[in-house]
Amino acid sequence: MKKIILPTDFSDNAYNAISYAMNLLKDEETTFYIVNTYTPAIYQTEYLLHSPGQIGLGDIYQSESINQLEKLQKRIKKQFKNPKHTLITHSAFNILVDEISSMVANEEADMVIMGTQGATGAKEIFLGTHTVHVIKKATCPVIAIPEDFKFETPKEILFPTDYEVEYTKEQLKVLLYLSKQHKSRIEVIHISSGYDLTENQSQNRSKLEEILKNIPHTFHDLPSQEIISGINNFQLKNKMNILAMIKNKHTFLESLFIEPVIKKIGFHVTIPFMVIP
Repeated sequence: MKKIILPTDFSDNAYNAISYAMNLLKDEETTFYIVNTYTPAIYQTEYLLHSPGQIGLGDIYQSESINQLEKLQKRIKKQFKNPKHTLITHSAFNILVDEISSMVANEEADMVIMGTQGATGAKEIFLGTHTVHVIKKATCPVIAIPEDFKFETPKEILFPTDYEVEYTKEQLKVLLYLSKQHKSRIEVIHISSGYDLTENQSQNRSKLEEILKNIPHTFHDLPSQEIISGINNFQLKNKMNILAMIKNKHTFLESLFIEPVIKKIGFHVTIPFMVIP
């Protein structure tokens, strides 16, 4: 049985991601944890020193969160009517990123599927702040669903890589699962830097080939260019349904560049974006 975490702020964008998840796993016995966190705009000294119930503030936000989750749960059940799916609602006074991190660990979740932006409706922002922070901290794969993206079976999965990662089956298990479940082809693209692969890169490429041996796949070597241009140029010629990337472990200095890169890719990608830790 799969365990999937679905954060929601009750926006259309969040519901669209939930719909995607229901369709993606429609044939799988799955437990979905529908998560809403609330942090009152004002919780000063009184709120921190006393229990929220004493001043009523926490109760108001908690009640609203629980009521909205119950309505959402009914809406999902009514729309999808899937006996293979179990829906569990979860309301918490916490920061979203921290609550998701705890739940992934406690529930041993397989995936987080979420919308790319919240209720702010800033059209130019593809990956909102919450999404970026969840991607940075998550210890399981996160799939970010673009606003208004309508579900399509992921028959073609685009997997850009620099072959700097020592791949393992465990690390790629969600990617392999999706490919087997939906009979997908994985298109591995490597953008040349103008130099031959190092010995380490060659070994990692061979490991990846071994892991993918029972799954339809193709390796593509693209001429030297910026990674976003390479992804976009490839998609112009080949329709892709999901973009999957591995988030490498970085030093502190390198970590300063993770968020801009994820956001930069987010600005240009119009299909679901899976980030694998």
